[in-house]
Amino acid sequence: MTTCPQSLSTEARNAPISDRILLTPRVKGIALLLLAILVWGVNWPVMKAGLDHVTPVWFSASRFALGALCLFLLQLATGTLYRPRRRDLPLLLSVGLLQMLAFTLLGALAMTDLPAGRSAVLAYTTPLWVTPLAVLVFRERLAPRQLFGAALGMFGVAVLFNPLALDWNNANLVRANLMLLIASACWALCILHLRYANVRATAYELAPWQMLVAAIPLLVLARIVEGPFTGDGSMTFWQIVLFVGPLATAFCFCAVNAASMWLPATSMSLAMLGVPLVGLISSVFWFGESLSISLIAGVLAISAGILLAMLKTRAGGTS
Repeated sequence: MTTCPQSLSTEARNAPISDRILLTPRVKGIALLLLAILVWGVNWPVMKAGLDHVTPVWFSASRFALGALCLFLLQLATGTLYRPRRRDLPLLLSVGLLQMLAFTLLGALAMTDLPAGRSAVLAYTTPLWVTPLAVLVFRERLAPRQLFGAALGMFGVAVLFNPLALDWNNANLVRANLMLLIASACWALCILHLRYANVRATAYELAPWQMLVAAIPLLVLARIVEGPFTGDGSMTFWQIVLFVGPLATAFCFCAVNAASMWLPATSMSLAMLGVPLVGLISSVFWFGESLSISLIAGVLAISAGILLAMLKTRAGGTS
């Protein structure tokens, strides 16, 4: 893995021990991940509100077009614009088409029929896909603590998403839930690819190009499927787009993809369960979604699972 230097620079090595600890990839990865989880969790009710002002495909297209524009302008202004190499193409395509285009579009389409909180929960069932693949295919080793954390996190998701409560006779609801499961699988594949791909460029360098890969087909699809741009141009619309584009897209995708390159895939997928946790809580306050006993139990189980998955063992093993 050569995305970021595996050893610290000379300046970093000469820094005090406390500063060196803060400079480690693991600490930086966790810090970026926690901030992105908070923003992305709040972003689910924001997106739900945005769908009152623009249709889902145009919303997704606008998100990545604006995110790409922000990052290209920033990199041009700071002289850090990266020119992708041929070896970067697999990661450009997998992240651009699966993590960005497919995950975001399927989530937006599903939210036209589902509450924001439930959508967030089902979209972030990535541990159901990542954990067995990481262990069986990539031989990633899990400590007993991590296995217990994974079980707790998945139990929390199962409590929050109760298939017995789903109206299976409602074709729209079934289709929306299926789209979110597919979105979750797409994200899981990208987590594994980011972790195990031999890439030299950083997440920040690749992000604007990956967003461009997502934005171009989304813009074409939006024009074909939904016609001319459907945004209503209201103040609320622009406030939502400015939150979703520069912050929830440009920053968060850079932060999460950087963390994916520094942290184990199983820890990443479990930590991402924090997004629906924040999404559920913010949806309760934003839209008044019901705060049931099962929701509280699920949130507590997910929180405990994330904590167990992310903490290092006393023996110094990796997680």
